Amino acid sequence: MLKQSDVMENLVSKIYNINDTICALATPIGVSALSTIRLSGSKSFSIGDAVFKPIKKETKLSDALTHTIHYGVLHSKNTEIVDEVLLSVFRNPHSYTGEDMIEISCHGSVYIQQQIIQLLVDQGARLAKHGEFTLRAFLNKKMDLSQAEAVADLIASDSISSHKLAIQQMRGGFSSKINELRKQLLDFSSLIELELDFSEEDVQFANRDKLSELLDNIFKEINSLISSFSVGNVLKNGIPVAIIGKPNVGKSTLLNAILNEEKAIVSDIPGTTRDVIEDTFAIKGITFRFIDTAGLRSHTTDKIESLGIVKTYEKIEQAVFILYVFDVSLSSFKEINDDVSDLLEKINDKNKHLILIANKTDQLIETPKGFKNLVELETIFVSAKRKENINLIAEFLVKTMESQTNFNNTIVSNARHYEALKNTLRSVEIIQSGIDNDISSDLFTTDIRTALHYLGEITGNITSDDILNNIFSSFCIGK
Repeated sequence: MLKQSDVMENLVSKIYNINDTICALATPIGVSALSTIRLSGSKSFSIGDAVFKPIKKETKLSDALTHTIHYGVLHSKNTEIVDEVLLSVFRNPHSYTGEDMIEISCHGSVYIQQQIIQLLVDQGARLAKHGEFTLRAFLNKKMDLSQAEAVADLIASDSISSHKLAIQQMRGGFSSKINELRKQLLDFSSLIELELDFSEEDVQFANRDKLSELLDNIFKEINSLISSFSVGNVLKNGIPVAIIGKPNVGKSTLLNAILNEEKAIVSDIPGTTRDVIEDTFAIKGITFRFIDTAGLRSHTTDKIESLGIVKTYEKIEQAVFILYVFDVSLSSFKEINDDVSDLLEKINDKNKHLILIANKTDQLIETPKGFKNLVELETIFVSAKRKENINLIAEFLVKTMESQTNFNNTIVSNARHYEALKNTLRSVEIIQSGIDNDISSDLFTTDIRTALHYLGEITGNITSDDILNNIFSSFCIGK
């Protein structure tokens, strides 16, 4: 594993050549009104001067002030005009990458995009690789690794909740918390290292009681961050909502009503849905992933339907919300209560929300028996066929998630960070065990270094070229 100061040298020889000046289209490929092309590196201004001619005055880009915009034309070697453009100048270190950087705003013709990029390449630039602009920002300490990953999350965000998570992390809220924990451990590690230098004199610089108190606080902080992942992960990827129930109670009709489209096949024949059908739908800025499942019944001779029922239980295991749908016109309260009790026993997870959906209210002739009991269980009464009261389900889902999510607190949504935090927690437990058993300083100082290592992996204080390549290869090329 390498310290950040060693990473650049390694990347130069193995993955990227950091000394190159790179260029790429920063906007989506295809025809549009405008496009943006980025150029970053030490030769950015000299390359820009070679292809750009200002309209009003002869101003060299190499002499231009940072954060200024220049209007002019881009021309080929034989002075043929390629396009009229706006060219933005960013001087190092005051740019996204921390290098000299130019952004060209041109017309959105695919031909123009290709011609401009070819001009830049002809003058000595090379095409950027995936995520190379953000990689350079990380290497030039414009952001740490967790913030760099948040850039990709921000680009991919498709709801208010995923956007808020990405913004929070990109602005350094998570990094600050990790760096503070790491600093506290590092301070104690330094004192223990000092003890080792004076081992023959049997002195103790690091108070063990204070170290235990620190470890207890760190344990609580990390445990809280780990616990937040269950919320952060589903907010980022869509909150899974499993629609379950016996055959022919209207689960597929309910899915179609929620999504407002004919996503699932609807039939009066029981057991029509044999495979899982999924789709996402944003409600008030929160993305939910609705899952229509095969009907649950105790016995079936159909092998395919049996496989569908197995998948249903798999989706119940994965879901945050479980909508238990029943036919209110046919079901007795005792039957419903028995089914729910059996289901709760199998789920055995307090973090899951089971919601009773009394469907087919349009077929009711009189108030169903056990109506009072169903109301006490906070049952939602709907007619999926007529799309009546479907909004009540949506409101309940949103209200529940909003009550459980506090964006003012740090929320972990990245699986890599989650694993690093779990490894840190194990190391902290080992350190505390060493103190409790009064082992020598030289033994548990190794465990402190291990904890520091895992915390450092999150922000990039300690990392490897394989991790960096894996992270940045998932970025789009212009970022």
